[in-house]
Amino acid sequence: MSAYIVRRLLYAIPILIGVNLITFLLFFVVNSPDDMARMQLGMKRVTPEAIESWKRERGYDRPLLFNRQSEGLDKVRDTIFFDKSVRLFAFDFGSSDSGRDIGYDISQRMWPSLAIALPVLLVGLLVNISFALFIVFFRATYIDFSSVVLLVAMMSISGLFYIIGGQFLLSKLFHLVPISGFDTGIAAWKFLILPVIIGIIGGIGTGTRWYRTLFLEEIGKDYVRTARAKGLSERLVLFRHVLKNALIPILTGVVVVLPLLFMGSLITESFFGIPGLGSYTIDAISNQDFAIVRSMVFLGSVLYILGLLLTDISYTLVDPRVRLS
Repeated sequence: MSAYIVRRLLYAIPILIGVNLITFLLFFVVNSPDDMARMQLGMKRVTPEAIESWKRERGYDRPLLFNRQSEGLDKVRDTIFFDKSVRLFAFDFGSSDSGRDIGYDISQRMWPSLAIALPVLLVGLLVNISFALFIVFFRATYIDFSSVVLLVAMMSISGLFYIIGGQFLLSKLFHLVPISGFDTGIAAWKFLILPVIIGIIGGIGTGTRWYRTLFLEEIGKDYVRTARAKGLSERLVLFRHVLKNALIPILTGVVVVLPLLFMGSLITESFFGIPGLGSYTIDAISNQDFAIVRSMVFLGSVLYILGLLLTDISYTLVDPRVRLS
């Protein structure tokens, strides 16, 4: 097992380096520090002195990759690439263009994101699997056909519809929960319940349809026919055999998104005023704070690779044959 994990970690290193290089090229070659300064200061009537002052205050006045004026290792270390990109591998995010500590902001904003993402994942998983098993139990009937039509319709509806509709019905019309905002401690539940409900409802179409497909694929296999031949009821066949053997793809879908829960939802947090990492990224893009955007891109890449690694490890736990590949 340990050799398998080490091999997967070694595979992840060049991927992460490649993502970091591409991010650096996009931010500092395609969009140069001079362009960043002009966007921050205003495109019109910006003097060269103001641009240089802005770059100097934020460490963008150094060479990109190689500093010929320095000596020794400082030729590489005294560069924008080392200061803004290499340090990310040590999770040293530095300061934003507005002077805030990015690492501190991330540590504070990850908790509101998790407060929404975890209930949506866990409750949504339970709801989607339950609905999928119910539909499969009545497969090839009008209930099955009507459910598939409804699920496809729910998949086709934009997430903004659920957000705006939920805010109008539950907040503006019935005044059951606040329309937006956030609070700390126990009082935060009244601000979180509406985003969680909308997140669960918005994922029913895609999730239930996917699990229905998995269960229908399993239900046609030989071991299911053998279970029926032994006299087991359809309910026991579904829960004792079909659900158990469909755990591998279900586990894949769950494990791969676990690290990404920290990143939050860009749209949901922005519409509900939740101070999570999703709204943090949106605000950084709106304010053209490229230091925050770079950090969030790198962090998202690390978490996604970690999710893939956890998926590979979970495969080996439920199916030892994977270790041989």
